[in-house]
Amino acid sequence: MKSVALGLLLAATVLFVVARAFESGHPWLGYVAAFAEASMVGALADWFAVTALFKRPLGLPIPHTAIIPNRKDDIGRGLGTFVETNFLTAEVVGEKLRATPISARLGSWLAQPANAAKVGEQAGTVVASVVGALRDEEIQDAIEQSISSRLRATPVGPPLGRVLDIAVADDRHQQLLSVVLHRVAEVLHDSRDALRARLDQESPWWVPQPLDDRIFAKLFEVMQRLLHEVADNPAHELRVSFDDRVNELADALKRSPDMQRRAEDLKEEVLAHPALRQWSGGVWQDLKASLLELSADPESELRQRIESAVLSFGSQLRDDPALQAKVDDWLVSFAVTVVEQSRGEIGDLIATTVERWDPAESTRRIELQVGRDLQFIRINGTVVGGLAGLVIYSVGQLLAH
Repeated sequence: MKSVALGLLLAATVLFVVARAFESGHPWLGYVAAFAEASMVGALADWFAVTALFKRPLGLPIPHTAIIPNRKDDIGRGLGTFVETNFLTAEVVGEKLRATPISARLGSWLAQPANAAKVGEQAGTVVASVVGALRDEEIQDAIEQSISSRLRATPVGPPLGRVLDIAVADDRHQQLLSVVLHRVAEVLHDSRDALRARLDQESPWWVPQPLDDRIFAKLFEVMQRLLHEVADNPAHELRVSFDDRVNELADALKRSPDMQRRAEDLKEEVLAHPALRQWSGGVWQDLKASLLELSADPESELRQRIESAVLSFGSQLRDDPALQAKVDDWLVSFAVTVVEQSRGEIGDLIATTVERWDPAESTRRIELQVGRDLQFIRINGTVVGGLAGLVIYSVGQLLAH
């Protein structure tokens, strides 16, 4: 386009020279010369104007030339302010979003199984990334502190008392006692030889072994019979005594400051034990491994539940106009709030981005975008200038005659 504009200027120059050369023999060529002369003036003037936007014409330090490279930063700030005040406004953004059925489109997209699977896959990736980025020591400390603080803030005595009341009311403590007694009887039976050997070690040397055998056999038989009797007889006096002791303990845990203090001391011992930290660390490691495995497996229950929830929400959003209206209102309100809070930062981003551009490179970019149209200004200036010169010359000739 520069070549076309320059070609027209050269053509006007040649036309002017030829017309002036033969004007004395052909008076009508005066009109042609006037046209060509004005065309040259218009072409040169518009060439100067267009060139002055991007560089200094002929390299001369003429004021108010090379406007774009010299005022690049001002242009960037002006562009940022223009975008901020004319595009990033609550009215413009809100009007555009309200005219767009965002929630209906979103619902239709989410209601497709393939898209729900994509969302589930991305959600699994996010879960895996978040879990992988967490530091095990910090999470373990957080779990331990959370458990400890919650337990320390909760009195342990009264709740234990109420638990015992519930167990007594349902006779669960008696069932547990029966299981324990039977188990103890089994352990004693399996340990008979070890117990007999221990009696030999503890018995005086002067006691005959047959006497030891008879004493051990009798004691062992009595112990086994007692365990089975108590375990199998709900009305046994030892069970009644056990009931009384449990009721007394439950009442003491609920009402006795001394027993409650003992329960709190026991709780502190448990919380201070290293086993608690080991347990909390194991909880996190198990949970972490489970989350990583579930998030990576497309057939896992976690992924299936996510996809099912996405499909359900998408179908409801697609088919429920009331829900669509609520979601659209929320999206518009959220977007408007973000725009109102961030539009100044966006304007600054545009300004600072333009400031970082190299002046020569930014000038070249702008010229490549709008330079073609600017060359038409030179072409139009050549043609319009020539016609204006022709009119002025013609008027002058009429006035002269």
